[in-house]
Amino acid sequence: MASFTDALEENPAPRRLGDVRLRYEPGRLLGESLPPSFWRRQLPGFCLVLAALCTAGAVVGVLLGGDEAVASVPLGLGVVAVALVGFALQLEGQLGRRRFVLHFPTERLRLERLRWAPGATRAEWVPFDEVTSVDVVERAPGRYALVVAWRPGDKDSREETRREVLVEHIGAHEQEALLRVWRLLHNAFGLRGAGLAGA
Repeated sequence: MASFTDALEENPAPRRLGDVRLRYEPGRLLGESLPPSFWRRQLPGFCLVLAALCTAGAVVGVLLGGDEAVASVPLGLGVVAVALVGFALQLEGQLGRRRFVLHFPTERLRLERLRWAPGATRAEWVPFDEVTSVDVVERAPGRYALVVAWRPGDKDSREETRREVLVEHIGAHEQEALLRVWRLLHNAFGLRGAGLAGA
């Protein structure tokens, strides 16, 4: 383990890959996805305000009543309000950030899903021995993601393989950095047979 840590200090991981900032500290490597822009964080709230206005308009329309042509307006406003709430929830779900930490002394990987809502962050510890692969997945032409797969228990366990995205939005111009990070992870987990890592 000491030799791997020494090698990482001599040949550090790139500072950024795709949507993730990477940082090495003694005994651990941290990767955290970049925060969304201020305006993107405000969009779900804006949709909820519009939904509230549509709901208020629908209630006023129902209370005022009117002929059949006017009665369809509250119904339309209600449908728009429901659609806006659904869209806001979808946007809120996309705002979650990812963080992973490789703890070399304990040989464990910590995976975190960071949410904006208090107490909604989810974390999971994965022993290095349970990791079965680190895969480069093509999302679109010239766009890649780095995905870790593991099987709880051990590599021969009958448990279903689980996957988590470590890095998203990797561009074609980041091939060298991607290969460096892939090799680093591949060697840290002690994986073999991929050729590129020299194992």
